[in-house]
Amino acid sequence: MTTLFDPLQLGPLTLANRVVMAPLTRNRAPGAIPTALMATYYRQRANPQDGAGLIISEATAISHQAQGYADVPGIWSDEQVQAWKPVTAAVHAAGGKIFMQLWHVGRVSHVDLQPGGQAPVAPSAITAKTKTVLIQDGVARFVDTSAPRALALSELPGIVQDYRRAARNAMAAGFDGVEVHGANGYLLDQFLRSGSNQRTDAYGGPIENRAQLLVEVMLAVCDEIGAAKVGLRLSPVTPANDASDPHPQPLFEHVVRQLAPLKMAYLHIIEGSTGAARDYVQGDAPFDYAALKEAYRAAGGSAAWMVNNAYDRALADQALATGADLVAFGRPFIANPDLTRRLREGAALTAGNRMTYYGGGAEGYTDYKTL
Repeated sequence: MTTLFDPLQLGPLTLANRVVMAPLTRNRAPGAIPTALMATYYRQRANPQDGAGLIISEATAISHQAQGYADVPGIWSDEQVQAWKPVTAAVHAAGGKIFMQLWHVGRVSHVDLQPGGQAPVAPSAITAKTKTVLIQDGVARFVDTSAPRALALSELPGIVQDYRRAARNAMAAGFDGVEVHGANGYLLDQFLRSGSNQRTDAYGGPIENRAQLLVEVMLAVCDEIGAAKVGLRLSPVTPANDASDPHPQPLFEHVVRQLAPLKMAYLHIIEGSTGAARDYVQGDAPFDYAALKEAYRAAGGSAAWMVNNAYDRALADQALATGADLVAFGRPFIANPDLTRRLREGAALTAGNRMTYYGGGAEGYTDYKTL
C-alpha cells in the first residue's frame, strides 16, 4: 500500500516523499523582499528525510496591486527575483523541491497596502467581510479590509499577464514550479463565486463566464513555463475571506473539466473550511470530493491529486489508500521542521505559538527544535 513516505514522480521532479508543506503566510518580508531568515526557515523544512518532499512557498504577490497583507513577499521585480535566489538555493542544497505560490488577493486588501493608496480591486464592488494584517509600530494587527472597486473589462488581460510574468520570474529565481492560488476567497476565487462576482459581462453570470479568468490565467502560466511545472489550489466550500456560492459542486466540477486538458503537475484541494471543519457545508448539499476527482479524471485530467486540511497520519494513510497522491500539511510544519520524521516515527508534535505566526523575527519561526 502507498504510504506518505514513498517517492512520487511529479512531472520532471522526483519527490522523495508525499508529504507537502502547504503555503503559510508568515509576514516576514518587509518591502515585499525575501530575507536571509526566510532562506533559513525553508531550508530547515527541506531535508526530504525529515521534512517535505515538496515545499509550496508562502503566497507571493504577482504585483503591487496583488498585495493584501503587510510584509508578504512579491515576485514582480528583478530585486525580488534576486532576493528569492538564496531561498531556493538553500532548499536545493538540502535536497528539497520548492514551488512558488502565485497570489492576487483581489478585494482582501487595505488602501494602506495598495499603490498610491488606491482601492483594492475585485470582480464587483462588494466589500469582503473579513480582515487583513497591517504592521503598526512593529506589531501585526488585524484590520477590516477596504471597500474595493470593480475591475474594468479592459484590465483583465493585464492581470493575466501579471500571472505570466510572475511565473517566469519564479523560474528565474530558481523555483521548481509554481502553484496558482485559486482558493480561499482571493481574486481568482472571487471571480468563480456568485457571492463576490455579480458582473454582467463575459466574466460574470453563468458558471462558464465566472470560470473564464481562472482558465485564462492557467493557460498563460502553463504556456509560459510548461504545464508539468504548474499546480493549482482550489477550496470548493471554504467560507474563508467571505467566499460564498450556493452551488459549489457544479461550479468546481466545471472548473476541473476545463483544466483537465492542460496536463498540469497537480491539483491541490482544500477539503471543507480552510483550517477548520473538514465537513463544512456551503450551498445546497455536502460537497462530494470523490465526484470532483471523477469529473476531472473523466475529462482526461492526469495531474497528481493533493489533499489538504487537518490531516494527521491516519487520515493521510486513508486518503492515499483511496487514490490521493500527495497530502499537504500547513500549521504542523510551523513548529515541526522535521514533520515527516515525526509522522514516520509516531512522535509527538510541537505546538506552535500563534502569537508569532504573523510578523516578527526568528522567534516562533526558525527556533523550533527537531528530534
